[in-house]
Amino acid sequence: MSHAVESLRKQLHISHSQLFTYLNCSLKFWFMYVQKLPKEHSSIVLNFGTAIHSAIEILYLSLKETGKKPPLGLMEMNFSSRLYQSLEMETAPILFKKDMPDTASAVAMGKKMLAVLHTETMFDGTYSIEGIELPLSADLCDHNGKLMDIQLVGVVDLLLRDEKGYLVAVDHKTAKLAKSQSAVDNDLQLTAYSYLLAANKYIFPRAEVQCRFNVIRKLKTPKLETYNTSRGPLARKRFARLSATVLAGIENRVFLPCRSWLCADCEYSKACNDW
Repeated sequence: MSHAVESLRKQLHISHSQLFTYLNCSLKFWFMYVQKLPKEHSSIVLNFGTAIHSAIEILYLSLKETGKKPPLGLMEMNFSSRLYQSLEMETAPILFKKDMPDTASAVAMGKKMLAVLHTETMFDGTYSIEGIELPLSADLCDHNGKLMDIQLVGVVDLLLRDEKGYLVAVDHKTAKLAKSQSAVDNDLQLTAYSYLLAANKYIFPRAEVQCRFNVIRKLKTPKLETYNTSRGPLARKRFARLSATVLAGIENRVFLPCRSWLCADCEYSKACNDW
């Protein structure tokens, strides 16, 4: 973790992942961020995603600094070492998945996915790289536009500038299923990126931000899929209102369980059942 990211997390803050957790199950938020309970287990998906992101960072750093892709083997080595390291540091049992039943299969899957990304990532002068793992923070406002004493923080995976000079905020995902355009258009993480970029004057206050998901599918033969969308001032205003409402819920200790597909991997299922 960079010093800039560490510095952000020392502020009184809320992140997209915390907002996502509260909105999907505020009781899980209570267990994780308020009570800070030890996890009952850890999903291989989280460790896998973190390791993949580390390897992707190497790809774009090389493109930015040299204009060339790094050797695939370097990305694979970084991914493998980060995955093994994160698994060794886990104190809770690891929950493996059907498509990754053990560590060896997770490593094999990751290498195949990185090979696809390495092959299909092309920079022909259409885009320039403005930022990689870019840490940002911004003040949040309440419903009346008054500044609150808490910041939104986030790290933009990749910030590009196209040939017309417009910024494109990119987030990388690993997933088994394809995304729908509706899900992409309503995704709060991209809205958070837009809010942070506008607040830090990367764009004009009323400008649209072009956003993109690069999704590497966890298939027998992995594939890279790109989903484009945009976020404007109305989306950012709604995001600020939503964030303020979540913060009010937290302050008033509103923490309720919510049954959904996310329960299958929840690290606090026993605590929830005992609630």
